[in-house]
Amino acid sequence: MMQTYKYSRNSWENQEKAIFDGVGMYDIPVIEPEEYHHVEWIGFNSARTTQKRKGKGIHFFLDDYQFTRIWKYPNQYVEMLKQFDFVMSPDFSTYTDFPNVLNIYNHFRKHWVAAYLQAHGVHVIPTISWSTPDSFDWCFDGEPHESTVAVSSVGCADVLDDFIAGYYKMVERLNPSTIIFYGKVPEQCKGNIVHVKAFTDKWKEAKTNGW
Repeated sequence: MMQTYKYSRNSWENQEKAIFDGVGMYDIPVIEPEEYHHVEWIGFNSARTTQKRKGKGIHFFLDDYQFTRIWKYPNQYVEMLKQFDFVMSPDFSTYTDFPNVLNIYNHFRKHWVAAYLQAHGVHVIPTISWSTPDSFDWCFDGEPHESTVAVSSVGCADVLDDFIAGYYKMVERLNPSTIIFYGKVPEQCKGNIVHVKAFTDKWKEAKTNGW
């Protein structure tokens, strides 16, 4: 009875569903590489209401509260997400002012969900994130090399130097073949970049144009 209750309340942090071989000092689950083709990217918060799913990809560059449910109830989303061409790994936040343990936990959650989705046939593109240079010791663990990755500059204006430093380190460590870049691309960021305008930028442009 007690064991059933614990499983039903998710107190096992999803390890009752799957335990993946991990890498690095924190046993981070590995995300396998994906070969990218052009798609239209939409937020996870629009996934259920989107009727035409072929040719589209799902991103998680949203406030965390809009997608924590995929960590709590991953099985509820697998079949739906398989209908999209790609799904980015959930962008659980890593902040420069967070305790390090919370950032590491969010990195683990991102990779567990990604590995779980891949194990069930979803095509996952890893979202790369970091906080301060101290995070470089673990924030690239589990990411594929010479493959497609995704990053976002949204919300990084106040910590741009840390963002640029992390971007350079990502390129050095992972040597990505394609970088899907959500938001404004700083001029210092180089590589095979596929630019995706942030929703807020699209909204501002539409407002400026009187739409």
